[in-house]
Amino acid sequence: MRTVPIQINRCGMVYTDRIVFITGGAKGIGAGCARVFVDGGAKVVICDKDSESGASLAKQLSEKGPGGCDFVPGDVAIPEELTKAIDRTIKIHSRLDCLINNAGYHLPLKTIDDSSVREFNDNLQTNIISYFVASKLALPHLRETKGSIINIGSLAGKLGEAGSAIYSATKAAITGFTKALALEETNNQVRVNVILPGNIISWGRLVAAASRKDGDAWEKGLDSHQPTGRSGTVEEVGQLCLFLASDAASYLTGIEVIISGGSELGYGIKYPVDIPND
Repeated sequence: MRTVPIQINRCGMVYTDRIVFITGGAKGIGAGCARVFVDGGAKVVICDKDSESGASLAKQLSEKGPGGCDFVPGDVAIPEELTKAIDRTIKIHSRLDCLINNAGYHLPLKTIDDSSVREFNDNLQTNIISYFVASKLALPHLRETKGSIINIGSLAGKLGEAGSAIYSATKAAITGFTKALALEETNNQVRVNVILPGNIISWGRLVAAASRKDGDAWEKGLDSHQPTGRSGTVEEVGQLCLFLASDAASYLTGIEVIISGGSELGYGIKYPVDIPND
């Protein structure tokens, strides 16, 4: 069984000269989306609170082409900063064709007894309220271009995950938000869809693996969740986003697409539930 992730050198579709705004675009899935869209000819604006990584990635992608990339700083948990970032995007490009709501974070695994209301509120603000704010700000521009919104949820929001009651709740909310907004925006010809990634080799996962003494074994354990025998890449999520944004998906709205290597399929041992403490 093949265990090495596919290396994507060229995307299979184009999105030439269209404008894409990606939250949390400096690293992880957001960066993978930026690479794929620039490779498809798009002009991408990445918004992130990590200015150093964001500016570096934007420079790298603009030099590589064939599209281009700009970086605008912003913490999505602060609505005023999102407002400035989207306003800046419109000033630079005068239009917007696609919003990818991606910014979010996974709290450390722990039981509800060890979780706080403050943690829930903070996770809600970043993982779902920022999606509402960015969508509300972007929609006047997306209605003009008949564009689309792509929300990044999680398989955890559909299946649940032991030790992740807060995170799973925020990600489940994204699916409900997507479907309701898709219905609202059909008259404006704006499509809204949600992607549910499973195990993806993201920046956060690489950092977590490097911090663990059993990092290699931990990675193999995550890979074993998929019948494909491997985890996905951030570029593979980006490819799916590009498809959903493109005219090839013009008849798709309000759908949730799982990208997981089949990890949700089949019967398996689920008891007892073990929540690691580290």
